[in-house]
Amino acid sequence: MAESSVDELFKGLQALSQAAFPKRCANCGREFESVDAYLQETQHVRGHSGLKHGLGDEGESVVQLFRNCVCGSTLMDFFSDRRDTSERGLKRRETFGKILQLLEQKGLDAATARRELLSVMRGQPSKILERFGVRTDSV
Repeated sequence: MAESSVDELFKGLQALSQAAFPKRCANCGREFESVDAYLQETQHVRGHSGLKHGLGDEGESVVQLFRNCVCGSTLMDFFSDRRDTSERGLKRRETFGKILQLLEQKGLDAATARRELLSVMRGQPSKILERFGVRTDSV
């Protein structure tokens, strides 16, 4: 993979990650840099899985994850809301699509590319993307 393509992919992966995080507790200001930090540095909501699935105002599927900050405040994030039509959501989808297309052009099948990108967005490394010259440990 050419150096400019690698740089473009890495920048795209960073943009995806940065679009969702950091998250900040409105009560104490504690900041969570990644999904992993959010899950590791918060606590389960007592007596509840923390997951809530339902329909949004426009009939879209919405999945929310509730966690408690160490200060006691309940935090919430949308992790599976694919139909986020906000400016931020549309930008994330556009960036994801561009990166997916680049990976497909380089010979990676769509399903694998999608799975690996989603994995990286969750803060996990991707050996497959690393074989394409993309650093995933700093995304």
